[in-house]
Amino acid sequence: MIRESLSNAYDAGATEVLITIRNTASGSDIIIEDDGHGMSRDDLKSFFDLGNSRKTDSIGHKGHGTKIFYKSDRIVVDTAHDGTNYHAVMDRPWEKLNNKTLPEYEVTEMETRPDNTGTRIQISGFRSGEGFDPASLTYDKVHHYLKWKTIAGSTAHYFDSDQREMDVVVDLDQEIDDSRDELATTNQLTFPSEQLEPDTGEFPATRMCKHYPPREIEFEHDSGTSTVEIVGMIGGKEARNELPTYGRHSVQFGVWLAKDHIKVEQVNEVLTHDNEFIHFFFIANCQDLELSANRGKVRNKASSLYKELKRELKHYMTKIAEDPWFKEDYLETRKRAQLRRRAQSQTTSLEDRLDAINPAEPFTPTNRTEVLLALERSNTHADTEITVEEYKADHEVPAILLEDGDPRTSHVYVELTTHFENDYPLGSADTILCWDYGDIDVLREYERHGYHGGDVEIDLQDDRIVYHHKDRHTVDIITVCDRIAAQEHQPLTSLD
Repeated sequence: MIRESLSNAYDAGATEVLITIRNTASGSDIIIEDDGHGMSRDDLKSFFDLGNSRKTDSIGHKGHGTKIFYKSDRIVVDTAHDGTNYHAVMDRPWEKLNNKTLPEYEVTEMETRPDNTGTRIQISGFRSGEGFDPASLTYDKVHHYLKWKTIAGSTAHYFDSDQREMDVVVDLDQEIDDSRDELATTNQLTFPSEQLEPDTGEFPATRMCKHYPPREIEFEHDSGTSTVEIVGMIGGKEARNELPTYGRHSVQFGVWLAKDHIKVEQVNEVLTHDNEFIHFFFIANCQDLELSANRGKVRNKASSLYKELKRELKHYMTKIAEDPWFKEDYLETRKRAQLRRRAQSQTTSLEDRLDAINPAEPFTPTNRTEVLLALERSNTHADTEITVEEYKADHEVPAILLEDGDPRTSHVYVELTTHFENDYPLGSADTILCWDYGDIDVLREYERHGYHGGDVEIDLQDDRIVYHHKDRHTVDIITVCDRIAAQEHQPLTSLD
Protein backbone atom coordinates (compact mmCIF):
# COMPACT_ATOMS: atom_id res chain seq x y z
CA MET A 1 0.00 0.00 0.00
CA ILE A 2 2.70 2.48 1.02
CA ARG A 3 5.00 1.57 -1.85
CA GLU A 4 2.34 2.04 -4.53
CA SER A 5 1.06 5.26 -2.97
CA LEU A 6 4.52 6.83 -3.06
CA SER A 7 5.17 5.73 -6.64
CA ASN A 8 1.82 7.11 -7.78
CA ALA A 9 2.45 10.42 -6.01
CA TYR A 10 5.87 10.75 -7.62
CA ASP A 11 4.45 9.97 -11.05
CA ALA A 12 1.92 12.75 -10.42
CA GLY A 13 4.72 15.26 -9.90
CA ALA A 14 4.31 15.51 -6.12
CA THR A 15 6.92 17.16 -3.90
CA GLU A 16 5.17 16.21 -0.64
CA VAL A 17 3.30 13.08 0.45
CA LEU A 18 1.59 12.49 3.79
CA ILE A 19 0.49 8.98 4.75
CA THR A 20 -1.70 8.61 7.84
CA ILE A 21 -2.47 5.18 9.31
CA ARG A 22 -5.08 4.61 12.02
CA ASN A 23 -5.92 1.22 13.50
CA THR A 24 -9.61 0.28 13.85
CA ALA A 25 -11.58 -2.80 14.82
CA SER A 26 -12.53 -3.47 11.18
CA GLY A 27 -9.06 -2.88 9.72
CA SER A 28 -6.87 0.12 9.02
CA ASP A 29 -7.94 3.57 7.96
CA ILE A 30 -5.31 5.00 5.62
CA ILE A 31 -5.14 8.48 4.13
CA ILE A 32 -2.65 9.38 1.37
CA GLU A 33 -2.34 13.06 0.45
CA ASP A 34 0.00 14.55 -2.16
CA ASP A 35 0.51 17.90 -3.88
CA GLY A 36 0.88 16.46 -7.39
CA HIS A 37 -1.01 17.55 -10.50
CA GLY A 38 -4.05 15.42 -9.58
CA MET A 39 -6.12 13.06 -11.68
CA SER A 40 -8.48 13.75 -14.56
CA ARG A 41 -11.76 11.86 -15.04
CA ASP A 42 -9.96 9.42 -17.34
CA ASP A 43 -7.20 9.00 -14.75
CA LEU A 44 -9.84 8.18 -12.15
CA LYS A 45 -11.30 5.56 -14.45
CA SER A 46 -7.87 4.03 -14.77
CA PHE A 47 -7.34 4.26 -11.00
CA PHE A 48 -10.50 2.26 -10.27
CA ASP A 49 -10.30 -0.09 -13.27
CA LEU A 50 -9.04 -3.55 -12.23
CA GLY A 51 -7.33 -4.29 -15.53
CA ASN A 52 -6.31 -0.97 -17.02
CA SER A 53 -3.76 1.80 -16.59
CA ARG A 54 -3.02 4.99 -18.50
CA LYS A 55 0.61 4.99 -17.35
CA THR A 56 3.25 4.18 -19.97
CA ASP A 57 6.66 5.23 -18.71
CA SER A 58 6.15 5.61 -14.98
CA ILE A 59 6.89 3.38 -12.01
CA GLY A 60 3.47 1.72 -11.83
CA HIS A 61 2.91 1.38 -15.58
CA LYS A 62 1.16 -2.01 -15.34
CA GLY A 63 -1.70 -0.52 -13.29
CA HIS A 64 -1.72 -3.32 -10.71
CA GLY A 65 -0.53 -1.29 -7.74
CA THR A 66 -3.62 0.64 -6.67
CA LYS A 67 -5.79 -2.46 -6.95
CA ILE A 68 -4.56 -3.48 -3.50
CA PHE A 69 -6.77 -0.59 -2.26
CA TYR A 70 -9.75 -2.84 -3.08
CA LYS A 71 -9.07 -4.90 0.07
CA SER A 72 -11.17 -2.44 2.06
CA ASP A 73 -14.68 -1.31 3.03
CA ARG A 74 -14.59 2.06 1.27
CA ILE A 75 -12.38 4.15 -1.03
CA VAL A 76 -12.84 7.91 -1.31
CA VAL A 77 -10.75 9.97 -3.74
CA ASP A 78 -10.66 13.76 -3.85
CA THR A 79 -8.44 15.09 -6.60
CA ALA A 80 -8.05 18.43 -8.39
CA HIS A 81 -6.81 18.71 -11.97
CA ASP A 82 -6.93 21.55 -14.52
CA GLY A 83 -9.53 23.61 -12.60
CA THR A 84 -11.84 20.68 -11.79
CA ASN A 85 -12.23 18.91 -8.46
CA TYR A 86 -13.40 15.26 -8.61
CA HIS A 87 -14.96 13.43 -5.68
CA ALA A 88 -15.14 9.66 -6.23
CA VAL A 89 -16.55 7.03 -3.86
CA MET A 90 -16.45 3.22 -4.04
CA ASP A 91 -18.35 1.33 -1.33
CA ARG A 92 -17.65 -2.22 -0.13
CA PRO A 93 -15.15 -3.20 -2.86
CA TRP A 94 -13.74 -6.21 -1.00
CA GLU A 95 -17.15 -7.61 -0.11
CA LYS A 96 -18.32 -7.25 -3.71
CA LEU A 97 -15.23 -8.88 -5.17
CA ASN A 98 -15.67 -11.84 -2.84
CA ASN A 99 -19.26 -12.12 -4.06
CA LYS A 100 -18.02 -12.07 -7.67
CA THR A 101 -19.49 -8.63 -8.27
CA LEU A 102 -17.46 -5.92 -9.99
CA PRO A 103 -17.29 -2.89 -7.67
CA GLU A 104 -18.38 0.43 -9.15
CA TYR A 105 -17.72 3.99 -8.08
CA GLU A 106 -19.63 7.25 -8.25
CA VAL A 107 -17.95 10.52 -9.14
CA THR A 108 -19.07 14.12 -8.83
CA GLU A 109 -17.20 17.19 -10.04
CA MET A 110 -17.10 20.90 -9.43
CA GLU A 111 -14.96 23.78 -10.57
CA THR A 112 -11.95 24.90 -8.53
CA ARG A 113 -9.02 27.26 -8.91
CA PRO A 114 -6.63 26.24 -11.72
CA ASP A 115 -3.73 26.30 -9.24
CA ASN A 116 -5.57 24.06 -6.81
CA THR A 117 -4.05 20.62 -7.41
CA GLY A 118 -3.31 17.48 -5.46
CA THR A 119 -4.94 14.21 -4.46
CA ARG A 120 -6.36 12.82 -1.22
CA ILE A 121 -7.18 9.09 -1.05
CA GLN A 122 -8.91 7.64 2.01
CA ILE A 123 -9.14 3.87 2.39
CA SER A 124 -11.38 2.69 5.23
CA GLY A 125 -11.30 -0.79 6.77
CA PHE A 126 -8.21 -1.90 4.83
CA ARG A 127 -7.41 -5.62 5.28
CA SER A 128 -3.74 -6.29 5.82
CA GLY A 129 -1.97 -9.32 4.41
CA GLU A 130 -2.34 -12.69 6.08
CA GLY A 131 -0.30 -12.91 9.27
CA PHE A 132 0.28 -9.15 9.44
CA ASP A 133 -1.10 -6.98 12.23
CA PRO A 134 -0.98 -3.20 11.67
CA ALA A 135 -0.44 -2.80 15.40
CA SER A 136 2.99 -4.40 14.91
CA LEU A 137 4.14 -1.42 12.84
CA THR A 138 6.67 0.96 14.31
CA TYR A 139 8.19 4.14 12.91
CA ASP A 140 11.55 2.40 12.67
CA LYS A 141 10.04 -0.53 10.76
CA VAL A 142 8.25 1.82 8.36
CA HIS A 143 11.39 3.89 7.85
CA HIS A 144 13.48 0.82 7.01
CA TYR A 145 10.81 -0.42 4.63
CA LEU A 146 10.57 2.97 2.90
CA LYS A 147 14.30 3.18 2.32
CA TRP A 148 14.73 -0.43 1.22
CA LYS A 149 11.58 -1.27 -0.75
CA THR A 150 10.09 1.96 -2.13
CA ILE A 151 10.91 5.09 -4.10
CA ALA A 152 11.93 6.65 -0.77
CA GLY A 153 15.15 4.65 -1.22
CA SER A 154 15.73 5.76 -4.82
CA THR A 155 19.27 6.10 -6.19
CA ALA A 156 18.14 8.20 -9.19
CA HIS A 157 19.57 11.39 -7.69
CA TYR A 158 23.10 10.01 -8.11
CA PHE A 159 22.61 9.98 -11.90
CA ASP A 160 20.40 13.05 -12.42
CA SER A 161 21.22 16.18 -10.46
CA ASP A 162 17.82 17.60 -11.42
CA GLN A 163 15.99 14.62 -9.95
CA ARG A 164 12.91 15.94 -8.15
CA GLU A 165 13.05 15.61 -4.38
CA MET A 166 9.87 14.46 -2.67
CA ASP A 167 9.29 14.80 1.06
CA VAL A 168 7.61 11.77 2.65
CA VAL A 169 5.80 11.99 5.99
CA VAL A 170 4.18 9.04 7.78
CA ASP A 171 1.84 9.56 10.74
CA LEU A 172 0.98 6.44 12.73
CA ASP A 173 -1.81 6.07 15.24
CA GLN A 174 -0.63 6.71 18.82
CA GLU A 175 -1.87 3.21 19.65
CA ILE A 176 0.45 1.80 16.98
CA ASP A 177 3.59 3.76 17.93
CA ASP A 178 3.74 6.72 20.28
CA SER A 179 7.54 7.04 20.25
CA ARG A 180 7.35 10.19 18.07
CA ASP A 181 4.84 12.44 16.36
CA GLU A 182 5.67 11.43 12.79
CA LEU A 183 8.34 10.09 10.44
CA ALA A 184 9.81 12.47 7.88
CA THR A 185 12.21 11.48 5.10
CA THR A 186 12.80 12.04 1.37
CA ASN A 187 12.83 9.94 -1.78
CA GLN A 188 16.63 9.60 -1.78
CA LEU A 189 18.87 6.85 -0.49
CA THR A 190 22.19 8.17 0.82
CA PHE A 191 25.24 6.17 1.86
CA PRO A 192 27.02 6.54 5.20
CA SER A 193 29.76 9.18 5.13
CA GLU A 194 33.13 8.11 3.75
CA GLN A 195 35.96 7.20 6.10
CA LEU A 196 38.99 5.92 4.23
CA GLU A 197 41.35 5.68 7.19
CA PRO A 198 41.06 3.13 10.02
CA ASP A 199 40.18 4.08 13.58
CA THR A 200 42.38 3.41 16.56
CA GLY A 201 41.23 0.77 18.96
CA GLU A 202 40.26 -2.88 18.94
CA PHE A 203 38.10 -2.72 15.77
CA PRO A 204 39.86 -0.21 13.50
CA ALA A 205 38.09 -1.16 10.24
CA THR A 206 34.52 -1.26 11.48
CA ARG A 207 33.70 2.34 10.44
CA MET A 208 35.85 2.42 7.31
CA CYS A 209 33.76 3.26 4.25
CA LYS A 210 34.39 4.16 0.61
CA HIS A 211 31.87 5.35 -1.97
CA TYR A 212 32.10 4.28 -5.60
CA PRO A 213 30.68 7.04 -7.82
CA PRO A 214 27.69 6.51 -10.14
CA ARG A 215 28.57 4.94 -13.45
CA GLU A 216 26.48 4.25 -16.54
CA ILE A 217 27.49 1.22 -18.60
CA GLU A 218 26.00 0.33 -21.98
CA PHE A 219 25.89 -3.32 -22.98
CA GLU A 220 24.62 -5.18 -26.00
CA HIS A 221 22.31 -8.19 -26.08
CA ASP A 222 20.16 -10.02 -28.62
CA SER A 223 17.37 -7.42 -28.47
CA GLY A 224 19.58 -4.35 -28.77
CA THR A 225 21.45 -2.11 -26.35
CA SER A 226 20.64 -1.38 -22.72
CA THR A 227 22.14 0.71 -19.93
CA VAL A 228 22.86 -0.19 -16.34
CA GLU A 229 23.36 2.58 -13.78
CA ILE A 230 25.43 1.37 -10.84
CA VAL A 231 26.46 3.09 -7.61
CA GLY A 232 27.59 1.71 -4.27
CA MET A 233 29.91 1.50 -1.32
CA ILE A 234 32.19 -0.82 0.63
CA GLY A 235 32.10 -0.54 4.38
CA GLY A 236 32.72 -2.11 7.76
CA LYS A 237 30.06 -3.25 10.19
CA GLU A 238 29.57 0.09 11.91
CA ALA A 239 29.18 1.89 8.58
CA ARG A 240 26.75 -0.75 7.29
CA ASN A 241 24.70 -0.46 10.48
CA GLU A 242 23.87 3.11 9.47
CA LEU A 243 21.92 1.78 6.48
CA PRO A 244 18.18 1.24 7.15
CA THR A 245 17.98 -2.31 5.80
CA TYR A 246 14.67 -4.21 5.76
CA GLY A 247 14.73 -7.81 6.93
CA ARG A 248 17.60 -9.66 8.58
CA HIS A 249 20.34 -7.05 8.44
CA SER A 250 23.35 -9.29 7.78
CA VAL A 251 21.93 -10.80 4.56
CA GLN A 252 20.87 -7.56 2.88
CA PHE A 253 24.25 -6.63 1.43
CA GLY A 254 25.95 -7.44 -1.82
CA VAL A 255 24.71 -6.38 -5.28
CA TRP A 256 21.06 -5.46 -5.92
CA LEU A 257 19.25 -5.23 -9.23
CA ALA A 258 16.85 -2.29 -9.43
CA LYS A 259 14.23 -0.82 -11.70
CA ASP A 260 13.01 2.76 -11.37
CA HIS A 261 15.96 2.92 -8.95
CA ILE A 262 14.03 0.76 -6.49
CA LYS A 263 15.81 -2.41 -5.35
CA VAL A 264 14.24 -5.66 -6.58
CA GLU A 265 16.49 -8.64 -5.81
CA GLN A 266 20.10 -9.56 -5.08
CA VAL A 267 22.59 -10.95 -7.59
CA ASN A 268 25.48 -11.71 -5.25
CA GLU A 269 26.73 -14.37 -7.65
CA VAL A 270 28.38 -11.57 -9.66
CA LEU A 271 30.91 -11.28 -6.81
CA THR A 272 33.89 -13.60 -7.05
CA HIS A 273 33.83 -16.49 -4.59
CA ASP A 274 36.77 -15.19 -2.55
CA ASN A 275 34.94 -11.97 -1.62
CA GLU A 276 32.32 -11.98 1.13
CA PHE A 277 29.21 -10.15 -0.07
CA ILE A 278 28.66 -8.52 3.31
CA HIS A 279 31.32 -5.83 2.68
CA PHE A 280 29.57 -4.58 -0.47
CA PHE A 281 26.40 -2.58 -1.08
CA PHE A 282 25.83 -1.78 -4.76
CA ILE A 283 22.60 -0.95 -6.63
CA ALA A 284 22.48 -1.69 -10.37
CA ASN A 285 19.48 -0.07 -12.07
CA CYS A 286 18.29 -1.24 -15.48
CA GLN A 287 15.01 0.04 -16.91
CA ASP A 288 14.76 -2.85 -19.38
CA LEU A 289 14.23 -5.43 -16.64
CA GLU A 290 10.76 -6.95 -16.57
CA LEU A 291 9.30 -7.40 -13.09
CA SER A 292 6.60 -9.59 -11.60
CA ALA A 293 3.25 -7.93 -10.85
CA ASN A 294 4.22 -7.28 -7.23
CA ARG A 295 7.67 -5.97 -8.27
CA GLY A 296 9.27 -8.63 -6.10
CA LYS A 297 11.25 -10.48 -8.78
CA VAL A 298 12.80 -10.12 -12.22
CA ARG A 299 10.72 -12.03 -14.79
CA ASN A 300 13.00 -12.06 -17.86
CA LYS A 301 15.87 -14.04 -16.34
CA ALA A 302 16.07 -16.36 -19.34
CA SER A 303 16.66 -13.45 -21.70
CA SER A 304 19.92 -12.45 -23.33
CA LEU A 305 19.52 -9.05 -21.68
CA TYR A 306 19.59 -10.54 -18.18
CA LYS A 307 22.57 -12.79 -18.92
CA GLU A 308 24.60 -9.95 -20.46
CA LEU A 309 23.65 -7.65 -17.60
CA LYS A 310 25.01 -10.15 -15.07
CA ARG A 311 28.16 -10.60 -17.13
CA GLU A 312 28.70 -6.84 -17.19
CA LEU A 313 28.11 -6.56 -13.45
CA LYS A 314 30.55 -9.37 -12.74
CA HIS A 315 33.22 -7.61 -14.79
CA TYR A 316 32.55 -4.33 -12.97
CA MET A 317 32.52 -5.88 -9.47
CA THR A 318 35.75 -7.76 -10.18
CA LYS A 319 37.45 -4.42 -10.78
CA ILE A 320 35.92 -3.02 -7.58
CA ALA A 321 37.27 -6.00 -5.63
CA GLU A 322 40.76 -5.30 -7.01
CA ASP A 323 40.73 -1.73 -5.66
CA PRO A 324 43.92 -1.33 -3.54
CA TRP A 325 41.89 0.47 -0.86
CA PHE A 326 39.64 -2.59 -0.47
CA LYS A 327 42.37 -5.23 -0.68
CA GLU A 328 45.26 -3.52 1.09
CA ASP A 329 43.75 -0.90 3.37
CA TYR A 330 40.36 -2.21 4.47
CA LEU A 331 40.79 -6.02 4.35
CA GLU A 332 44.34 -5.96 5.70
CA THR A 333 43.32 -3.66 8.53
CA ARG A 334 40.51 -6.08 9.44
CA LYS A 335 42.84 -9.08 9.21
CA ARG A 336 45.57 -7.55 11.38
CA ALA A 337 43.02 -6.50 13.97
CA GLN A 338 41.51 -10.00 14.03
CA LEU A 339 44.95 -11.56 14.56
CA ARG A 340 45.70 -9.11 17.38
CA ARG A 341 42.39 -9.85 19.06
CA ARG A 342 42.90 -13.59 18.67
CA ALA A 343 46.41 -13.44 20.14
CA GLN A 344 45.18 -11.29 23.01
CA SER A 345 42.27 -13.66 23.61
CA GLN A 346 44.57 -16.67 23.68
CA THR A 347 46.96 -14.91 26.05
CA THR A 348 44.10 -13.90 28.34
CA SER A 349 42.69 -17.41 28.20
CA LEU A 350 46.02 -18.94 29.18
CA GLU A 351 46.40 -16.44 32.01
CA ASP A 352 42.91 -17.23 33.25
CA ARG A 353 43.62 -20.95 33.10
CA LEU A 354 46.90 -20.58 35.00
CA ASP A 355 45.26 -18.35 37.59
CA ALA A 356 42.52 -20.94 38.04
CA ILE A 357 45.02 -23.63 39.00
CA ASN A 358 45.19 -23.79 42.78
CA PRO A 359 47.24 -26.72 44.11
CA ALA A 360 45.43 -26.39 47.43
CA GLU A 361 42.10 -27.21 45.83
CA PRO A 362 41.22 -30.68 44.47
CA PHE A 363 40.95 -31.08 40.71
CA THR A 364 37.39 -31.47 39.39
CA PRO A 365 36.82 -32.00 35.65
CA THR A 366 34.14 -30.01 33.85
CA ASN A 367 33.86 -32.04 30.62
CA ARG A 368 34.53 -35.48 29.14
CA THR A 369 37.98 -34.61 27.82
CA GLU A 370 39.14 -33.59 31.29
CA VAL A 371 37.78 -36.88 32.66
CA LEU A 372 40.03 -38.73 30.17
CA LEU A 373 43.01 -36.59 31.19
CA ALA A 374 42.28 -37.39 34.83
CA LEU A 375 42.18 -41.09 33.94
CA GLU A 376 45.70 -40.86 32.48
CA ARG A 377 46.84 -39.08 35.64
CA SER A 378 45.30 -41.79 37.81
CA ASN A 379 47.56 -44.44 36.24
CA THR A 380 50.62 -43.16 38.12
CA HIS A 381 50.15 -45.40 41.16
CA ALA A 382 47.00 -47.37 40.36
CA ASP A 383 46.90 -51.13 40.70
CA THR A 384 45.34 -51.42 37.24
CA GLU A 385 46.50 -49.34 34.29
CA ILE A 386 43.71 -48.06 32.04
CA THR A 387 44.61 -46.18 28.86
CA VAL A 388 42.54 -44.50 26.15
CA GLU A 389 43.15 -46.21 22.83
CA GLU A 390 40.56 -44.27 20.80
CA TYR A 391 38.19 -41.39 21.46
CA LYS A 392 35.52 -39.99 19.08
CA ALA A 393 33.54 -37.28 20.84
CA ASP A 394 30.59 -37.34 18.40
CA HIS A 395 29.86 -41.06 18.87
CA GLU A 396 27.29 -42.41 21.33
CA VAL A 397 30.00 -44.75 22.66
CA PRO A 398 32.99 -42.43 22.33
CA ALA A 399 35.90 -44.29 23.95
CA ILE A 400 37.77 -47.54 23.62
CA LEU A 401 39.81 -48.21 26.76
CA LEU A 402 42.60 -50.72 27.27
CA GLU A 403 42.61 -52.23 30.78
CA ASP A 404 45.56 -54.55 31.43
CA GLY A 405 45.66 -55.30 27.70
CA ASP A 406 41.92 -55.96 27.30
CA PRO A 407 39.88 -53.53 25.11
CA ARG A 408 36.68 -52.12 26.58
CA THR A 409 34.03 -49.97 24.94
CA SER A 410 33.03 -47.12 27.20
CA HIS A 411 30.72 -44.17 27.69
CA VAL A 412 32.39 -41.14 29.26
CA TYR A 413 30.72 -38.68 31.64
CA VAL A 414 31.62 -36.25 34.37
CA GLU A 415 28.80 -37.80 36.44
CA LEU A 416 27.22 -41.24 36.07
CA THR A 417 23.73 -39.74 36.40
CA THR A 418 24.20 -38.10 32.97
CA HIS A 419 23.91 -41.50 31.25
CA PHE A 420 20.40 -41.98 32.61
CA GLU A 421 19.37 -38.35 32.08
CA ASN A 422 20.44 -38.61 28.41
CA ASP A 423 18.33 -41.79 28.10
CA TYR A 424 21.14 -43.88 26.58
CA PRO A 425 20.70 -47.70 26.55
CA LEU A 426 22.67 -49.76 29.05
CA GLY A 427 23.68 -52.48 26.63
CA SER A 428 25.61 -50.35 24.11
CA ALA A 429 28.92 -50.46 26.01
CA ASP A 430 30.49 -52.70 28.65
CA THR A 431 31.96 -49.84 30.70
CA ILE A 432 31.01 -46.37 31.90
CA LEU A 433 33.93 -44.10 32.74
CA CYS A 434 33.02 -41.14 34.94
CA TRP A 435 34.58 -38.78 37.43
CA ASP A 436 32.04 -39.67 40.11
CA TYR A 437 28.52 -40.99 40.53
CA GLY A 438 26.78 -37.65 40.90
CA ASP A 439 23.57 -37.47 42.92
CA ILE A 440 23.08 -40.90 44.51
CA ASP A 441 19.40 -40.15 45.21
CA VAL A 442 18.81 -39.75 41.47
CA LEU A 443 20.38 -43.15 40.82
CA ARG A 444 18.20 -44.73 43.53
CA GLU A 445 15.11 -43.34 41.77
CA TYR A 446 16.06 -45.25 38.61
CA GLU A 447 16.52 -48.40 40.72
CA ARG A 448 12.99 -47.97 42.17
CA HIS A 449 11.21 -47.17 38.89
CA GLY A 450 13.27 -49.20 36.43
CA TYR A 451 14.98 -48.12 33.21
CA HIS A 452 13.99 -48.78 29.58
CA GLY A 453 11.43 -51.38 30.68
CA GLY A 454 13.86 -53.40 32.82
CA ASP A 455 15.10 -53.60 36.39
CA VAL A 456 18.34 -51.86 37.22
CA GLU A 457 20.65 -52.38 40.20
CA ILE A 458 23.45 -49.86 40.81
CA ASP A 459 26.07 -51.60 42.94
CA LEU A 460 28.22 -48.87 44.49
CA GLN A 461 30.28 -51.39 46.43
CA ASP A 462 31.48 -53.34 43.40
CA ASP A 463 31.27 -50.42 40.93
CA ARG A 464 28.88 -51.98 38.49
CA ILE A 465 25.37 -51.75 37.07
CA VAL A 466 23.31 -54.93 36.70
CA TYR A 467 20.47 -54.56 34.19
CA HIS A 468 17.69 -57.16 33.87
CA HIS A 469 15.64 -56.94 30.66
CA LYS A 470 15.06 -60.31 28.99
CA ASP A 471 18.73 -61.03 29.63
CA ARG A 472 21.07 -60.03 32.44
CA HIS A 473 23.68 -57.43 31.44
CA THR A 474 26.50 -56.05 33.58
CA VAL A 475 28.20 -52.70 32.99
CA ASP A 476 31.37 -51.89 34.91
CA ILE A 477 31.80 -48.39 36.35
CA ILE A 478 35.21 -46.74 36.56
CA THR A 479 35.16 -43.73 38.87
CA VAL A 480 38.33 -41.73 38.25
CA CYS A 481 38.06 -39.66 41.43
CA ASP A 482 38.26 -42.87 43.49
CA ARG A 483 41.38 -43.98 41.60
CA ILE A 484 43.08 -40.65 42.32
CA ALA A 485 41.89 -40.60 45.95
CA ALA A 486 43.35 -44.08 46.45
CA GLN A 487 46.76 -42.77 45.31
CA GLU A 488 46.68 -39.95 47.84
CA HIS A 489 46.38 -42.49 50.64
CA GLN A 490 49.21 -44.76 49.40
CA PRO A 491 51.86 -45.34 52.14
CA LEU A 492 55.30 -43.87 51.42
CA THR A 493 57.92 -46.44 50.35
CA SER A 494 61.19 -46.47 52.29
CA LEU A 495 64.16 -45.54 50.14
CA ASP A 496 66.50 -47.94 51.96
